[in-house]
Amino acid sequence: MREKLLPILNKIKEYNKIILFRHFRPDGDAVGSTKGLAAIIKATYPEKTVLLQNADFSDFLEFLGPEDEPISDEEYADALGIVIDTATTKRISNQKYSLCREIIKIDHHIPVESYGALEWVEELRSSSSEMIAAFYDTFSDELTLTKEAATYIYCGMVTDSGRFRFRDVSGETMRLAGVILGAGVDTDTLFAHLYLKDFNDYKFESYARRKMKITENGVVSLFVTKRMQKKWNLSKEAASASVSYMDSIKDSLIWIAFIEGDNGEIRVRLRSRFVTVSELAEKYHGGGHACAAGATVYSKNQMNKLLSEADALLCKYKSENEGWL
Repeated sequence: MREKLLPILNKIKEYNKIILFRHFRPDGDAVGSTKGLAAIIKATYPEKTVLLQNADFSDFLEFLGPEDEPISDEEYADALGIVIDTATTKRISNQKYSLCREIIKIDHHIPVESYGALEWVEELRSSSSEMIAAFYDTFSDELTLTKEAATYIYCGMVTDSGRFRFRDVSGETMRLAGVILGAGVDTDTLFAHLYLKDFNDYKFESYARRKMKITENGVVSLFVTKRMQKKWNLSKEAASASVSYMDSIKDSLIWIAFIEGDNGEIRVRLRSRFVTVSELAEKYHGGGHACAAGATVYSKNQMNKLLSEADALLCKYKSENEGWL
């Protein structure tokens, strides 16, 4: 591992200015991995300028603190850009990343697009934050892990692994989590920020469960309309989180949340147990992991077509496999 990651460390040492980027509509992993690596670099090399430059933000994750104010185009020219947790360039939040002198890609998604002078992609990692933890662990004799950096990284590891429940969680994941926890992460406060809900959220969850539908072969779905979002005062993140309401239904191996947007688009959150859904997502302007992917459709007809294809996929899986629950 050390030999594999040494070129990345050397590039970080080479540049006096480093700018970090992530994907748009950020989740805990995108924010945690970028802020975590930025904090490690700042603590280790205080003489360097380290910036996070992104075009959108997450209200849900604002407790982790702000990112940096926009900089001029000229300031990118002499910088090393590090893009984390982003499989394709079109999903990078700040498209000015391309103005950087060199780019490093760090990602754990299924490889779709190659970009960057250096690439470190491990699709079997549970999160990009786990990869940042591994980067620190590999060079712990040189790098400084602060409590702040550890909190960011642990946040990303916890959220993207479903609290260490998903299939990509390994013994190495848990070992690295232990390394990060050793820096003094306040898990009580972190989990309170991540998992406490307003009373209104519980009322919406009850309402949403009454609106769920199930196909002939067991695909459960929920369509969160703009009207529902307005009625329950839902943020885009809260609406998307409704996919988790369907994750424990017996015999339902695929569950999908459709989130109606403001410009005719319908964002799709696909989740599954055992069944690979990433290829289905790719057919609808998306992609992701085998059992957790996202997509976008642009009409109710397309929404119903995707749902029909998911039902056929589940039917085929059930007919060819045993041992599923």
